[in-house]
Amino acid sequence: MKDHLTPRSISTLLEWYRTNRRDLPWRNTQDPYRIWLSEIMLQQTRVEAVKPYYARFLETCPDVEALAELPEDRLMKLWEGLGYYSRARNLQKAAKTVMAEYGGEMPRTYDDLRRLSGIGDYTAGAIASIAFGERVPAIDGNVLRVLARVCGSYEDIAKPDTKKKWQQELTPLIPEEAGDFTQSLIELGATVCVPNGEAKCGECPLAHCCVAAKKGLCDELPVKSAKKPRRIEKITVLLIRDGDRTALRKRPDRGLLAGLYELPNVSGHLGEDAMPAYIRSIGFEPLRIERIDDARHIFTHVEWHMIAYSVRIAPEFDGYHGASGLLLVQNDDLHQKYAIPSAFSAYKNFL
Repeated sequence: MKDHLTPRSISTLLEWYRTNRRDLPWRNTQDPYRIWLSEIMLQQTRVEAVKPYYARFLETCPDVEALAELPEDRLMKLWEGLGYYSRARNLQKAAKTVMAEYGGEMPRTYDDLRRLSGIGDYTAGAIASIAFGERVPAIDGNVLRVLARVCGSYEDIAKPDTKKKWQQELTPLIPEEAGDFTQSLIELGATVCVPNGEAKCGECPLAHCCVAAKKGLCDELPVKSAKKPRRIEKITVLLIRDGDRTALRKRPDRGLLAGLYELPNVSGHLGEDAMPAYIRSIGFEPLRIERIDDARHIFTHVEWHMIAYSVRIAPEFDGYHGASGLLLVQNDDLHQKYAIPSAFSAYKNFL
């Protein structure tokens, strides 16, 4: 790697970054809390989608203490729509650790950051280098792609050993401007050495030292082994309503969408003729049952294929229906207080 990322190449990269970097809200700060929040939000999520969430989150939780003390339901509502809700839980768990063990101040080193819940090698490297100037690498998918192409490497970037090797090789090359270096590689991968479509080699500050650019290998690199196919699960979703109230169910504390409120659902695709008996079996009396839109939602390892029914039931008198374990909530409260996972976003228009 050192034959490609020479001091001169790194200087050219830094100059390019300072001239061409995007104006992103988390770039205009060295506050480790804000950098940490942005890095967690940006996992598996596009930059443009993150911007409004980032701003809203900071209005409610401007610092570690506010995050640590935020009620969980409010946290989930702030995170609603971003998905991967374990990120939010780990964020708060780490905030509580920072309050209890570090006096409310974010740890200043890679090793200490790495010990916090939800902070892996990349995130620890990003915070440590950008906020504190520690000369440690932060290698995400964008950086892996840049390094593979610059070095002309056919090593599988999906393998942890490949990432570990490149972390070791990159560390001694990191300049004094560690934060800018971290962000320059990420920016290059996000805007020039792009994952989808043709690489913009004519705009790249590293084209002069890039093996893939010189040999026309950008379509071949990086090499990444295919993921296992997702498991398909068939789901029947129920919009059970009683006047201006809608039934919700809280998911178990472990597993997919742990602890979140969801629309009631059952495994398999139930036919319309089976619905009256099923609704009665959970303790409600159906007045009207109507088939509504089908939908799909893709998780990392699972894909839900959903059919759905809108079910009007005879009025209930209290909010919790013991026989079914469902909670009947006012629709205004549903929209304002309860975080409904994006898996059910296709049905929010019916609520």
